[in-house]
Amino acid sequence: MENKTNNRVKILNAAWKLFEEKGYDNTTVDEIIEATDTSKGTFYHYFKSKEDLLSLFSYMFDERYEELSKKLDVDMNSFDKLIVLCEECFSSIENDYSLELVARMYSAQLFSKNHKHLLDKNRTYYKLLRNVITEGQQRGHIRDDMSPAEIIKIYTIAERALVYDWCVCSGEYSLRDYGCRMMALYLYKIKETE
Repeated sequence: MENKTNNRVKILNAAWKLFEEKGYDNTTVDEIIEATDTSKGTFYHYFKSKEDLLSLFSYMFDERYEELSKKLDVDMNSFDKLIVLCEECFSSIENDYSLELVARMYSAQLFSKNHKHLLDKNRTYYKLLRNVITEGQQRGHIRDDMSPAEIIKIYTIAERALVYDWCVCSGEYSLRDYGCRMMALYLYKIKETE
């Protein structure tokens, strides 16, 4: 079972790297297979097409959230933790991935019939948000007259909207700087006022 998971991850990582280096359109399935030293059968066992890869890259972001969750200061205000999560997301998107690839990933989600991975509530991303928000409500940092699910929806819609706008504007502004300022404004209403 572990080998199957490793093959899948290996294919995803190689594809992402090739997409970054050559561009999505200029990368072929054969090049991905060659880079992973696997076979066409292995590739097509996990993915129906090259487009299928795009919808799964949100899970690669989850690896970063997993790492970040271990580094968050337990004493930090929970509202501030949400801003740190947003800052990490925006910094990573802006600095580690091409705008073209991020735009492609988002558009793949628009046209996907079965794989809306950005919305998968079992992702590390959603679990981390749920934990931070629940903790914040218990500690009095985040208002508790809304459910964690409602607050997560507010957070994720605002975050996706900012990434979408950054893509549409061809990255003409810093997603990290502008996005974090806007998220703080959007989320201000969920902050518990004393």
